[in-house]
Amino acid sequence: MSKVFLIDQGKQPLNPVYPAQARQLLRDGKAAVFRRYPFTLILKKEVSNPKVKPLRIKIDPGAKTTGLALIDDNTGEVVWVAQLQHRGFQIRDSLTSRRQLRRSRRNRKTRYRKPRFLNRTRPKGWLPPSLNSRVANILTWVKRLSSLCQVTAISQELVRFDTQQMEDAEISGKGYQQGTLAGYEIREFLLEKWGRTCAYCGTKDIKLEIEHIQPRSKGGSNRLSNLCLACVSCNQKKGVQDIKNFLKGKQDLLKRILSQAKRPLADTAAVNATQWNLYENLKKIGLSVEVGTGGRTKYNRTIRGLDKTHYWDAACVGVSTPEQLITTGVKPLLITAKGHGTRQQCRTDKFGFPVRYCSRTKFHKGFQTGDIVKAVVTSGKKIGTYVGRVATRAIGSFNISTPDGLVQGISHKYCKHIHKKDGYAYVA
Repeated sequence: MSKVFLIDQGKQPLNPVYPAQARQLLRDGKAAVFRRYPFTLILKKEVSNPKVKPLRIKIDPGAKTTGLALIDDNTGEVVWVAQLQHRGFQIRDSLTSRRQLRRSRRNRKTRYRKPRFLNRTRPKGWLPPSLNSRVANILTWVKRLSSLCQVTAISQELVRFDTQQMEDAEISGKGYQQGTLAGYEIREFLLEKWGRTCAYCGTKDIKLEIEHIQPRSKGGSNRLSNLCLACVSCNQKKGVQDIKNFLKGKQDLLKRILSQAKRPLADTAAVNATQWNLYENLKKIGLSVEVGTGGRTKYNRTIRGLDKTHYWDAACVGVSTPEQLITTGVKPLLITAKGHGTRQQCRTDKFGFPVRYCSRTKFHKGFQTGDIVKAVVTSGKKIGTYVGRVATRAIGSFNISTPDGLVQGISHKYCKHIHKKDGYAYVA
């Protein structure tokens, strides 16, 4: 099962321990809780010459969600896994809204101001804020985990799909194109591109086959732009017919399929825009960085019989994956990036006009918005126990976001800190 991180008096990492061992250390008074998320203990007595096992961090970056895993390469034990939800799309929408409001205001206030051009430069390696936040989130957790355990190596899925090699295996070696990984890259790409559904009938959760839009017998090629996914019945029904004849009378569907076939994968484009930036930043940490492809990850996960999740994908990144992974009882920590608030001095309506003032005081009654608290309400209409992120008010009446929904009007007197604000929300 998932282990508990352990550090010594000097906050140096020791070997993670099983939950039963952690409970014993707490009962005996030999350790105290250092951090709730991820759960970490700190010893109260000095440890002389500890033998700390090396671990490997594995990363499966995604456009919306990233998988993280800590693996012992020698034993194949999965020590810890997590799923990190990014907020890139929220940042994009916020920037779009801000841009629109500013343009509206400038049009009202400074209609005759001359436009300015080329007055800003971007540094080398610049990324849009929505993409840069994803890289920053991953680096934050790599550094955080490195401070809690002995990390000696990193594995990163560098490219989800090697599209050049899928088009022409001769670009570099044929090893994984015509060896044990033959077809995995192409199948995974098509599953993502076509949403894991039949292109002709839209059926999901059934066996899908690779289909040539323009049949090979009529001049069709094996290029990605000529491939889609079809269920067995649609594939057999179409046979070697030209797609225009097969979809005669369904012009809207024909137009959609032909358009989708030539369209690049949007999420993959976003991932590819950040992968090399993340790789370069990981190398700056000073550890050995191994890279792999999405096809290799899927192959490793399939032959080990693991479910399709972001954290198990992370555990299977790269050729360093042990022959057998010990995953019994391992539960993921679900992490959601929430950011650190906003610097807006007031809230606005949809037209950009101010509607209410924002307090510039961060702390109210010893709490700040974003802290994770536990509130045990003993009287009133809201008797119960609530755990979640808190939104503070100067009057001391707080709102708590729990897994079951938002609870409003909880007095600060009932609240107790569990985890100080760090820009993330957690579900263990």
